[in-house]
Amino acid sequence: MRSEAPPLLPIFRSRAQADLLTLLLLHPERDYTVTEVASRLGLPLTTLHREAQRLVDADLLVGRTVGRSRLLRANTGHRAFGPLQQLLTVTFGPHTVVADEFAGLERVDLVLIYGSWARRYDGETGPMPQDLDVLVVGRPDRASVYEAAERAEQRLGFAVNPTIRSVQRWRDAGDALVEQVKSSPTVTVIDRDQPAERGEP
Repeated sequence: MRSEAPPLLPIFRSRAQADLLTLLLLHPERDYTVTEVASRLGLPLTTLHREAQRLVDADLLVGRTVGRSRLLRANTGHRAFGPLQQLLTVTFGPHTVVADEFAGLERVDLVLIYGSWARRYDGETGPMPQDLDVLVVGRPDRASVYEAAERAEQRLGFAVNPTIRSVQRWRDAGDALVEQVKSSPTVTVIDRDQPAERGEP
């Protein structure tokens, strides 16, 4: 079943196609198995196979088989690679960039994107977001959070606004921002099983 063109950038035939291109073009140095990509993007294998084959046929991706695994990689030699990578970074790439830059933070349970970008990613139409709202749940070092946000900002080319909340404030009612975030579309970037240390940020 074909999904609708994504509101963030409706030139793509589907969000599945845009997400696949984003993952591979923003990490052009590595190969991904089809199973790994399907799991990371939450796509059925049949859908992923179809989208991947279209992009391999268009020479935007390189596919190869090793043993029983089908591997996919961005074709960095394609003349559209650079412009397409830049376009994907500023439209569909924020969650991938935030995942890269915030991955090293310690004492963090959850990192998610909320606000206008998350609403567009969820399918709500509207103008292109001009910044990115990121919520970090746990007890990370504040300076490290802002450094990660600055690195993400440099890669994306627009403002990244981090907010920190403790696990307790995230779980308890009464925090206006938390209630707003929980009642709106969000994109989970990092979700760790081990609980972060409790306490107020």
